[in-house]
Amino acid sequence: MLICEATRDLPVAEVAVRTPLEATTGHRLKHELVLVPVLRAGLGMMSGILQFLPGARVGFIGLRRDESTLQPVAYHDSVPARLGDAEVIVIDPMLATGGSSLAALDLLHGRGARRVRLINLVSCPEGVRAVRQRYPKLPLFTASIDRELNGKGYILPGLGDAGDRLFHA
Repeated sequence: MLICEATRDLPVAEVAVRTPLEATTGHRLKHELVLVPVLRAGLGMMSGILQFLPGARVGFIGLRRDESTLQPVAYHDSVPARLGDAEVIVIDPMLATGGSSLAALDLLHGRGARRVRLINLVSCPEGVRAVRQRYPKLPLFTASIDRELNGKGYILPGLGDAGDRLFHA
């Protein structure tokens, strides 16, 4: 349901469609769609999203959190070099400090992305504030805004580390 809400207002273009009975007019997305999950937790959302948007391209941004500084450390990037004409959706399940989402957004804007959206499953006020401070007009979609961060940068009540839960680490 979250991806339906996040894509509800994407621009579409008319296309000619031939059904078994007659020709008609249909619609398709006007711009290329690029999905960018933040590894590794974002992988858990990809199967469902790709079922809904099977024609989307996928790029990956690998980030891990330095547990002493709580800052993101990049380890992988396979995002297209030019994104100026694409609709880009960043998939980062947990918006805690905002560090990984902001690192991904900064990378994408550096590649010329102008139409970017962020989806998260669980957020907290601190993470939402951090994203809003740097990207005030960015469309942000989240299923839940939990109470707060703890001293280790985890969302409370939250779910813990989404990547660890997904991959049983």
